[in-house]
Amino acid sequence: MVQEAARHDPALAARALEGLRRYQTAPDPPEPPRRPIARDLAGSALRDVGGAGPPLVLVPSLINPPDVLDLDPDVSLAADLAARGHRVFLLDWGPAEPRLGLDVAAHVEQRLVPLLRTFDQPPALLGYCLGGTMALAAAQLTSVRCTATLAAPWNFSAYPEPVRRGLESLVEAAGAMAEQLRRLPMEVLQTGFWGLDPARVVAKFAGFAQAERGSLAADRFVRLERWANAGEPLPLPAAKQLVHDLFARDATGRGRWQVGGQTIHAQLPVPALHFTALDDRIAPAAAAPPGPQIGVKTGHVGLVIGRRGLAEVRPRLADFLASPA
Repeated sequence: MVQEAARHDPALAARALEGLRRYQTAPDPPEPPRRPIARDLAGSALRDVGGAGPPLVLVPSLINPPDVLDLDPDVSLAADLAARGHRVFLLDWGPAEPRLGLDVAAHVEQRLVPLLRTFDQPPALLGYCLGGTMALAAAQLTSVRCTATLAAPWNFSAYPEPVRRGLESLVEAAGAMAEQLRRLPMEVLQTGFWGLDPARVVAKFAGFAQAERGSLAADRFVRLERWANAGEPLPLPAAKQLVHDLFARDATGRGRWQVGGQTIHAQLPVPALHFTALDDRIAPAAAAPPGPQIGVKTGHVGLVIGRRGLAEVRPRLADFLASPA
């Protein structure tokens, strides 16, 4: 990837490889204490972030751990929302083993929705990436107060055709191994995500090479990369539905996605607001659900923890969540 993205810039290639070497040898930053489990269902749990006020459930993607929504005290979206007057719960999908028979829709129907129904009052939902797609489905199967999404893909036909074909090819190439394991290793999907924007991947490691060792920025880079490259393998039915039904056939965008025996649409019976990252390749702004949108000039992760995300997303998100349903 470095050879391709920096073939006309040897200095950039050298910096990127040095950044990669530093990342590989960097010690793990201290892990923050795990949030306590408030509700548990077959290994999937709602972790209690705290706060006082109406309940708010944060729904992460299935593909990475939920940590990016609660990364460290300075940029934690979960803690920020708790401080703004919400009782915040962070969904942790948990280990893959109890979920091996679940596709994406079944994760909504058999994990997310039952957990939401444990509240005495309808909670608000905030979904990130694929978690936003799933939150939109949950909002049509059970009572919620409102729903917001961050970089949530819905119209998968907005992805370039080579990207959609490439993901299918990756899953097919892993077919025999994945069938035997009943899961798709994280590394397979991560390869696909790297291919969406190789130049950005190379540039970020080149930038890390110039970061001061032990600085907050360097520690956060390592923590973020550990998050991006970690996570439970994706249960094979979920991987197949994600790649074949959503990416390849755009079942959501075409109104053909069935969850709990119901066809799921983007238009909700409750207030909704969608934040898009205008420089996002993982979930392009053009793929966002229809409805009220706010675009921010940042990338996929920057929408959650970046400078613009903190300054432009959080106040508007807080205003939306505080408004009466």
